[in-house]
Amino acid sequence: MAFFFFLFLLTLLSPSSSSSLHDLNPLTYIVHVDHEAKPSIFPTHRHWYTSSLSSLTSTPPSIIHTYDTVFHGFSARLTAQDARQLLEHPHVISIIPEQVRHLHTTRSPEFLGLRSTDKAGLLEESDFGSDLVIGVIDTGIWPERPSFDDRGLGPVPTKWKGQCVASEDFPASACNRKLVGARFFCGGYEATNGKMNETTEFRSPRDSDGHGTHTASISAGRYVFPASTLGYARGVASGMAPKARLAAYKVCWNSGCYDSDILAAFDTAVADGVDVVSLSVGGVVVPYYLDAIAIGAFGAIDRGIFVSASAGNGGPGALTVTNVAPWMTTVGAGTIDRDFPANVKLGNGKTIPGVSVYGGPDLDPNRMYPLVYGGSLLGGDGYSSSLCIEGSLDPNLVKGKIVLCDRGINSRATKGEIVRKNGGLGMIIANGVFDGEGLVADCHVLPATSVGASGGDEIRRYISETSKSHSSKQPTATIVFKGTRIGIRPAPVVASFSARGPNPETPDILKPDVIAPGLNILAAWPDRIGPSGVASDTRRTEFNILSGTSMACPHVSGLAALLKAAHPEWSPAAIRSALMTTAYTVDNRDETMLDESTGNTSSVMDYGSGHVHPTRAMDPGLVYDITSYDYINFLCNSNYTGTNIVTITRRKADCDGARRAGHVGNLNYPSFSVVFQQYGESKMSTHFLRTVTNVGEPDSVYDIKITPPRGTTVTVKPEKLSFRRVGQKLNFMVRVKTTEVKLSPGATSVETGYVVWSDGKRNVTSPLVVTLQQPL
Repeated sequence: MAFFFFLFLLTLLSPSSSSSLHDLNPLTYIVHVDHEAKPSIFPTHRHWYTSSLSSLTSTPPSIIHTYDTVFHGFSARLTAQDARQLLEHPHVISIIPEQVRHLHTTRSPEFLGLRSTDKAGLLEESDFGSDLVIGVIDTGIWPERPSFDDRGLGPVPTKWKGQCVASEDFPASACNRKLVGARFFCGGYEATNGKMNETTEFRSPRDSDGHGTHTASISAGRYVFPASTLGYARGVASGMAPKARLAAYKVCWNSGCYDSDILAAFDTAVADGVDVVSLSVGGVVVPYYLDAIAIGAFGAIDRGIFVSASAGNGGPGALTVTNVAPWMTTVGAGTIDRDFPANVKLGNGKTIPGVSVYGGPDLDPNRMYPLVYGGSLLGGDGYSSSLCIEGSLDPNLVKGKIVLCDRGINSRATKGEIVRKNGGLGMIIANGVFDGEGLVADCHVLPATSVGASGGDEIRRYISETSKSHSSKQPTATIVFKGTRIGIRPAPVVASFSARGPNPETPDILKPDVIAPGLNILAAWPDRIGPSGVASDTRRTEFNILSGTSMACPHVSGLAALLKAAHPEWSPAAIRSALMTTAYTVDNRDETMLDESTGNTSSVMDYGSGHVHPTRAMDPGLVYDITSYDYINFLCNSNYTGTNIVTITRRKADCDGARRAGHVGNLNYPSFSVVFQQYGESKMSTHFLRTVTNVGEPDSVYDIKITPPRGTTVTVKPEKLSFRRVGQKLNFMVRVKTTEVKLSPGATSVETGYVVWSDGKRNVTSPLVVTLQQPL
């Protein structure tokens, strides 16, 4: 996918395409400009940019956004000819075509070991994050929810420079000592789509989707009791950092989240003074110099701001992870020890496990209902009706029955609405082979449940065999809703949808970094949107249960705020290191975490360093710190040009020294990954250079423990690190040797081990991944 996007860019900017349709159709571009070259005759950079655009051959376009903090330049609608002409301007460094991104759509604090009654835990040590601001770049916020109440909070931190942008539906009073800022960015959205329809969207920071309200409350929602969704998950709801302040930056609209708006949000959030940026949005993986999110995130971490981003929901396939820049913390999703069983009871007596948060009224538990499969109904094309797509079902064949629908194409809740409109009494959604056994509970508008791929196969087989039998029996079923169940084992499990490695842009950097709770998470919800998200859903609830890496990301954002509050001197890289090296890979049975999609053991490509463990992260012992200049050296060793590097970092780079000093894998990352291409050499080797900083106790000694990947020899020098003081840095080298294995052309072998530094009290754990590839 990244290759095709890059090819698209070359086509747009190639002189040979001057007569193509691209020249006639303007697109949004982000233009990087040498900020310091502004002539003194222009009072502002915006005046200068406008003057530069006036020289173009077409009608001069208007500027959408200007950028002054994390990036220097502007965005505008340009034809390809305009873009080529502008690129010849002596002070234009690069031009980036806009991508459209999409959302990666309350027991979790307790599951993570965060309890408000603890007197010596992370919440207490950090004062629940009260002096820190988390900037949530998302769909906005519903400020009236009790999760955003400011009772008991002190004054807004004096460093805060943000604003509450008021409008007709979002008064300035909507902000308070909890929600300290709220802004919206729609210039890129409207430049592409025209003026928004304000009957379906709010031209304000107010959330018309629900996603942003949900993620904001996961990161920093206040304690709210009682909390539930349609009676499910009853209890106390709270975010990770209950006293942290929130700032909402709305960039996502009905048709997506536009790069020019996202970059403007980053630019503003950093200038406002946020401490953490939480971003549950993603798109196609492209080189970092073409990635507005990567560019904005670098500008943030360069100023000491932690950036947490969702890994994406493209799992369980390999190479699906997004937001992979090494300066961002990339978060996958796991389950917690709670679920919502809603089982299918078939007419043959068999029970198929499923999940749902349908709120009633239930089906009659003493009655069996006619059961049909959408894909076998007459009058449709088979494929569309199997998916229960709008217009594919015949009401005469569906009325009064439970309908089995295949997962895919349209949303799960929409399928239920279509079945209900056609007279169906209930619905079963069956996973496809790709989805496996991973189940997501939804707030359906009719009695409905979701079952795994094997359960779906069994139900189809039962329908087919019963329908073909010569008896008068017809297939029947009912759905039995069992409410909320806690203490589930095993947990955590890697969620089926959670995007997986390897890293498609830089295989030498293991991504995702960690996983966090992301399946069936209870959090705040807007007032005017039904819990199913379907337009016809008139039910209203203060909380909703959603799933996605979108939900996992704000867990880590909130934890980062707590760690930053407890350790103000820690850099974003140090915070990530603490989360990674203390993460765990075993479930509540003390066995390696499972992969929900298959039921088999999961791997580092699924969970990275493991599942976050906040209490351990507060005292990691050692951290792998990284400076902005280390990232520049990494870009040099990634063979990025000087112009590419300036686009990302706003700094000129001398790559000669960096390339002499090492390779991409020498970035001081808390994990180790190497890819060997088998070009006929029987023996292969590499080395990693690392530096660790003592953040534990003075006069501490760490010994090495090595679990080598199968078929490799791993040595670490020195084998002992003796620290005299806190803050001291010591270096070590890891050498990896392996031998060729027999692989068919294009095949890959992946083996995993661990490098652990231990002082007898703390284990500083890093995964070590060795990949062998056989060239085609």
